[in-house]
Amino acid sequence: MAHIIEAAKSGRAACRTCKQPIAKGELRLGEEVANQFAGGETTHVWHHLACAAKKRPAELLAALGATTVEVPTRAELEASAKASASTEKPHSFPYAERASTGRASCLACHQPIAKGELRVAVEREVDTGSFMTRGAGYLHPACACAHTGDDAPALLAKVQAHSPALSAAELDALRAALTT
Repeated sequence: MAHIIEAAKSGRAACRTCKQPIAKGELRLGEEVANQFAGGETTHVWHHLACAAKKRPAELLAALGATTVEVPTRAELEASAKASASTEKPHSFPYAERASTGRASCLACHQPIAKGELRVAVEREVDTGSFMTRGAGYLHPACACAHTGDDAPALLAKVQAHSPALSAAELDALRAALTT
């Protein structure tokens, strides 16, 4: 989906991040999303550029790379977006990260995943009792291929695409763990 940077045409739109109005003529990021009211069509949700740098860094960097609009604070926005991208939680599954706590258990082997250990997150359905929702489920890297049905190179490519914050050393460790 294409994201755009443009001057606000009116002052009616509000930033989806901070909920404040975007003034007429102010530069904004338009994040293209599926239109929930018209199947197959898309629409834009709007963000202040500074807000997008903090909360939607990948989308902002993609739009900055594609825009022909003069952005006066481009260098500052890019620096802020790159700093935010390293701490941003991925939006797509599967992704890999270091476990922030030791409370998660592997979906496949049911063993705990230690704090600081690499883990692969996959999307799963959760029954809350009154409705079904979707959320992350975690796997040991060694259990991930068997659980997802992907071979190691295919799963690694998907994880790498959705995990921009992983270092080269973490990717090497993940590659080694997936093939065991």
